[in-house]
Amino acid sequence: MDDDGALIQRYPVSTAANGAGEASGSYCTPRGRHIVRAKIGADQPINSVFVGRRPTGEIYTPELGRTAPGRDWILSRILWLSGKEVGFNRLGQCDTMRRYIYIHGTPDELFEQAPRSHGCIRMRNRDIVELFEQVPAYTPVEIVEA
Repeated sequence: MDDDGALIQRYPVSTAANGAGEASGSYCTPRGRHIVRAKIGADQPINSVFVGRRPTGEIYTPELGRTAPGRDWILSRILWLSGKEVGFNRLGQCDTMRRYIYIHGTPDELFEQAPRSHGCIRMRNRDIVELFEQVPAYTPVEIVEA
């Protein structure tokens, strides 16, 4: 949204297969107020593969995907989230950043706008690249249940 609260852009996303929740180890998508704490992958090609927030040098293709069908692919860009609500999504056993919750790209041919992730928010690669370019670090993010 812009400074006047008007919607600028809307993107389809996929959230956690386990639903919403804040507990560490729950594999749920945390709710509430967050910020983009770090932006990772600015100079990487689209479909770059990340492990541990570092590019592996691989570029995702459906053929590569078939070699590791159960892999949780993190592609193109990472917006690493940090909770803003102490005791709810920040610090202790509910800390979004310590849970490594990101907004990130996922294989486009596998993307569904349905709960499928391990807690992160997945987007199509061209969408996450576009969003990444639009938002600076510390941009507020609010995650709500629909």
